[in-house]
Order: sequence, then structure tokens, then C-alpha cells
Amino acid sequence: MPPLSVMNPSSPDPGKPPRVNLRTPEVMAVVQAQVESHYRSEIVEKLRAGGGTLTCAGVTVRLAKQFGFCYGVERAIDLAYAAAKVSQNRRLFILGEIIHNPEVNEQIAALGIKNLLGKDKEAEIRDLRAEDVVIVPAFGTDVGTLGRIKELGCQIVDTTCGDVMSVWKRVRQNASDDVTSIIHGKASHEETKATASRAVVGGKGHYLVVLTLADTDYVCDYVRRGGDKAEFLTKFRGAYSEGFDPDLHLRRVGVANQTTMMRGETEEVQRRVEAAIRERDGAERARESFRFFDTICGATQERQDALKEMLASPMDLLLVIGGYNSSNTSHLAEMGEAQLPTYFIRNAHRLESRQRIVHFDQHAKEEIATENWLPERPLTVGLTAGASCPNNLIEETILRLFALHGVTPEQLLGSGVARS
Repeated sequence: MPPLSVMNPSSPDPGKPPRVNLRTPEVMAVVQAQVESHYRSEIVEKLRAGGGTLTCAGVTVRLAKQFGFCYGVERAIDLAYAAAKVSQNRRLFILGEIIHNPEVNEQIAALGIKNLLGKDKEAEIRDLRAEDVVIVPAFGTDVGTLGRIKELGCQIVDTTCGDVMSVWKRVRQNASDDVTSIIHGKASHEETKATASRAVVGGKGHYLVVLTLADTDYVCDYVRRGGDKAEFLTKFRGAYSEGFDPDLHLRRVGVANQTTMMRGETEEVQRRVEAAIRERDGAERARESFRFFDTICGATQERQDALKEMLASPMDLLLVIGGYNSSNTSHLAEMGEAQLPTYFIRNAHRLESRQRIVHFDQHAKEEIATENWLPERPLTVGLTAGASCPNNLIEETILRLFALHGVTPEQLLGSGVARS
């Protein structure tokens, strides 16, 4: 991990603003108090301490063993709050959403931090001044955008997750070795864009982004037998590097990934690409023309493993809480949907009544309403949340679920609650 305490972490330069320590005890005491006041949950803490199961009035909530904020998200939020505290007399900006959770991003905006990118941007990069502070979000940012910020002389607070930077190291090495990076991820995702920009270094290297196994099979068929180049480039438009030629740039490849993808799916992408390379080149030559590194985020995998374990026990339905554009959260919802009724919700307000719930349909890419979603008691509800979801949103969902059954917060925290 890079230092957590440094603004403008580039090498010292007389023309650059001085390095500023964000991690002084005084600053962090204030930051921790702010963060806890916004995101802490007494009920979630009690539920976790009690083994993850809470029962009252014939309703049982079962919480996955791993859920919610990961270390990288906590670090990013701490740094943003610290930057706001230290830089009270300066303009603060951020390169898009700090994480994929709308409530958290609203809190960041409430600190006076203005967005420079995306549909909700409030300012333009070209209008920045050297004395401004710019926060790089947890996903990182692309090389071109970061270069523009540095050229303007702004102070940079880099909250990029260490797992993301591990991927960057691999694709930069691929570029240096004239190896094309096949990136398993979403071409439009901020992290994948940032990674792709590092797969092209000094005029060397190329990248191709594949999202599905069907995409992967198409690429593998081309590796084995060649095909219609124009059709290939049309199919993957917007998902490959400038000048990419499948006839040339699939000769030597390395598989990388967006860190929040499903491990099993990324491993299957790797297996299929490797098999195609071996079939084309033979086992010996394939050692030189194929490479793969495991760069799935540990926290993402922990949350997937915890949900898999929970799904092995009988439940009536599953609630998945998080931002609808959160990749790791969407994969949790996919896992649930494969086994039982699953509702992907942004927050507790989506539990409108015992008869109606509003939730995100990943196939239609929109919120929909489902009627008669809640079975009669006795009822067991599984609950998990993505790595960008704070505990207070989990608590509000638990409270709302019980409130629909006439249970008050005081009852939940009282001696009448059975925990196991």
C-alpha cells in the first residue's frame, strides 16, 4: 500500500506544493469521530457480536460473516475527510465518485468536495488552479487525467486501492514486454479505464476488455482460427486500445482483471484463453505467449465466500444492499438470484411495505417494483452488502424489515431479542 498520510505524493519539486501530512493524531481523531457519526451502527455491531443472527416476532435476519466496507473503502473515505479537515481554506475536488455508493458520495459532497467527472460533475478540470486539492477515488484514474492534474500543479490526495495498483503493475509489465493485456471487466467502469490506460506505456502494449464468457469464446475462436477483423473490431468497439489489431496483438497475451469481478469467472476466462493459446502455439511456445496473475480483490472474494456459505442454509429470501453501479455488489446479487428470491436494494426506503419492494433489476438495468414479496412468518431473511456499503444503511434496512412486522428498535436492542 502507498503511504496513507501524503497529499501530492509525487517526488519533491520546488515548483510543487509541499507535502502535507493528513494522518496527524489531531486530524484523525476528528476524522474518526465524523466517520463514525455518519456510518456506525449499534445494531449491526450487536448482530455481528451475537453470531450474525437476530430473531424477533417470528422474523429472523441472518447476516453474512463478511459484508460492507472493506479496508480500501475505509481508507479512501478517511483520506477524503482528512483532506477536507486540513484544507478548509482551499477548494477541494474529486475525480468522480469516491466509491459506488450514492449515500456516501452525498456525504463527500456535503464536505464541500466538488466532482470533476461524470454525469454529476460540478466543475471542469481546465478551471483548476495550482492551490486546489484534487482527490483521486478508490478506483484510481486514467493516466491522461492524472497527468493533466499534475501539470496544473494541484495537490493530489490519492486514495487508489492497493489491490487496483497491483493490477496496474502487471499490465505495465505486459506493456513493457509487448504483451497485450486481456482485461476481464466492464469497459465503462472507472477502474477498468484506469487499468487500460496503464496497459499502454511509451508507445508499447495494447489491451482488449472482455466482460462475458461469450466475449471470451469469441476471442478464443479468433486466436485459434483467425476471422473477420472488421467484425471483431466492431464487436469490441470502445473496449480496445488505439491501433489494436487482433491479427497482430493476440500473439502474446496476459489476462488481467477488474478487481471486483467474480473469481470463478475470471479464472474461467484465464483457462479458456490459455487453452486457445496452447492449441495455436503448442504447450512449449504457450509458456512465452501467455501469462496470468491472480489479482482479484481479497475483500471481494471474502464477501462472495461468506455469501456462498450463508446460502447453504435455508432462507426465504435475500436482501443485497449497495449502489446499483457497484460491481462487487452486483455479483453478490447474481449469486443470490441463482438460488432464491433476491432483492438488490439501494437503501431501506425501497422496502415500501409488506406488499411492495422496489429493487434493481440487473437485466433491465432499472429499478422495478415487486408485489407480495414478503412471505408470512416465521420468516428467515439473509442479508449482505457490498464493500462500498456503510453499516448505517445495513442497520436502516434491518430496522425497516422489523418495523414492517411491528417491531421497534428498542425491542431489537432489548433482552427480548434472541441471538445465536
